[in-house]
Amino acid sequence: MLKVAVVMGSDSDLDTMRPCLKRLRAFDVPFEVHIISAHRTPAAAEEFASSARSGGFGVIIAAAGKAAHLGGVLAAYTTLPVIGVPIKTSMMGGLDSLLSMVQMPKGIPVACVAVDGSDNAAILAVQMLALSDGALADKLAAFKTQMADEVCEKDRKIQLEEF
Repeated sequence: MLKVAVVMGSDSDLDTMRPCLKRLRAFDVPFEVHIISAHRTPAAAEEFASSARSGGFGVIIAAAGKAAHLGGVLAAYTTLPVIGVPIKTSMMGGLDSLLSMVQMPKGIPVACVAVDGSDNAAILAVQMLALSDGALADKLAAFKTQMADEVCEKDRKIQLEEF
C-alpha cells in the first residue's frame, strides 16, 4: 500500500495534525510525519517532494499556518496529489493560511480542507488511495456506513425527547 506523507511547517502544528494521524492509523494506512519549512528549508522541501513518489508515497498532506506556502512548494516538485491543511493563526484565525493554499496558480493545484481540518485531510487522502485499493475502499465504505448509523441513532434518540 502507498504511504501518506504528513508534512508540517513547524512542530507547533502537531497538535492540530493529531486527528489526521489517528484517522490514518484507524484505516491502517502507513504514513510518515516530517517537519519541513517552505521558507526556512526550501531545499529540503524540493528534495522531499521530488523523491516522494519513488519513496512509496501516494499522497502528501501539507499543514502550515500564516503564509502557508508549504503545500504549494511541495506541489511544484511532485505529480502526487497534495492536500493542504490551513492552520489557525492568531492574526486572522486561519483565513490567511486558507487563502495562501487555495489561491494557487494554474497548473499547481493544492486540494484544501477547512482550517484545522486535519481529520478531513486524512479521509480525503484515504479516498484518493482507495481509487486503486479495493480493501481500502471497503474500509472507507464501512466508515461512511458507521457515520450514517450514528446520525440515525441520534435522530432516533431526539425523537424521544419532549420539547
